[in-house]
Amino acid sequence: MTSDPSSQSGNALLFRRICVKAAGAATAALLHWAAPSGAAESIAATIPVAIVDFDYIDSSGEAQDQTGKHRTLMQTFMDSLREELSASEKYRPVALNCGAEPCSAAHVDPSRLLAAARSAGAALIVYGGIHKMSTLVQTAKVQVVDLEKDKLVLDRFLTFRGDDEGAWRRAEAFIAADLKTQDLIP
Repeated sequence: MTSDPSSQSGNALLFRRICVKAAGAATAALLHWAAPSGAAESIAATIPVAIVDFDYIDSSGEAQDQTGKHRTLMQTFMDSLREELSASEKYRPVALNCGAEPCSAAHVDPSRLLAAARSAGAALIVYGGIHKMSTLVQTAKVQVVDLEKDKLVLDRFLTFRGDDEGAWRRAEAFIAADLKTQDLIP
């Protein structure tokens, strides 16, 4: 076999010309063509998911204002959840632009969130919140909607103890593990 272009079939030459001239679609085709065996199927098999920032409520009545601490813990929680789902090879988080900050269920009309998730190409949308009830007890609500069927496919309510990095990390890891084990799209 030779690498001389003149010895290649006309179809192969045409394919190469398209790849060089048409950057958008041809680049994607070239990446698919050049991907190691199984890599393209792996990318296609991942479920695109929009992960909405969770809301946070503190009704514990503690004297000390912990707004800054909770904002940091929540940001770390959300970043870790997105990273873990992305690393799972089951989900592919997509960027969500809902036109508001924070981009959360409590701050954005649900129809706008769903439209933004669909615009981003998501098949699922994950949203929820955390409620600090007392100095030691917090609850988390996690819901997932199948955007094609407009159907709630997961609804979890859990309780976790503590209000430090370790407690938040364990709660996030539990939620990520639960989402990774679910067959949310048949």
